[in-house]
Amino acid sequence: MKLRIAVQSKGRLNEDTMAILAEAGIKVSSSKRTLLVSARKFPMEVLYLRDDDIPETVTDGVADIGVVGLNEYLEREGDADIVKKLGFGGCRLSIAVPKEHAYDGPQWLEGKRIATSYPCILRKWLKEKGVNAHIHVIMGSVEISTGIGLADAIFDIVSSGATLVSNNLKEVEVVLESEAVLIANKNLSDEKRAVLEQLLFRMDAVMTAADKRYVLMNAPAECVDQIVSVLPGVKSPTIMPLAQDGWCSIHTVLDEQCFWDIIGRLKEAGAQGILVLPIEKMIL
Repeated sequence: MKLRIAVQSKGRLNEDTMAILAEAGIKVSSSKRTLLVSARKFPMEVLYLRDDDIPETVTDGVADIGVVGLNEYLEREGDADIVKKLGFGGCRLSIAVPKEHAYDGPQWLEGKRIATSYPCILRKWLKEKGVNAHIHVIMGSVEISTGIGLADAIFDIVSSGATLVSNNLKEVEVVLESEAVLIANKNLSDEKRAVLEQLLFRMDAVMTAADKRYVLMNAPAECVDQIVSVLPGVKSPTIMPLAQDGWCSIHTVLDEQCFWDIIGRLKEAGAQGILVLPIEKMIL
């Protein structure tokens, strides 16, 4: 029984999805000419699709699960379960207006024309804010709409903000923080649900390890208690005696950013020979 996963056929979400599957030990051919490919050493097949087709494909059961941006899932109003946030493909859907306008809140949009490729999400937000605006649906190049007089504001994906700046726009409202999510058909069989659980287990192991580092350090025995007190959130680091009397080796796992914050304090506490190693998988 193979679990069918719908994946974006190209672009950043495709690359990030295939990378996490590979890290989870699921090998899939990257052939661009084949729409349906079986994985090796795992009961799964990958269906390559346009991102905006994925929510409906999973909802209808043509694919069992899919990886899609939360923004696309909400816009297509899919009826599938969101089973996991994946932590990549981050962006936001925002309102932007020409820089010269003094935007003072959502009511500024009353009666205005807003260009967007995401009318469903925008319409819901406007309703929540009690604003009546004219939605002009455009597929692509939304950012030029104000410059050519087609709209007074835009509602579009923002990543770095560079595109807004180049079109004399400023971001004034963040409506949705989006990232890639794993969605699943609501009517999966018990057999396919069991395969999904195996996949989630592997993905959790990869994602948990992503920002963790295995840290080893040597220290005089009399410094161990002070070093352990510096380590944040550690219940029980591994402490082993070294061949040299009076010295110990301390092993622990830390968030990478956290390590850089405390490295000076570790040295002051007596830690020496600090070694930091990446963690490939981490099973809690």
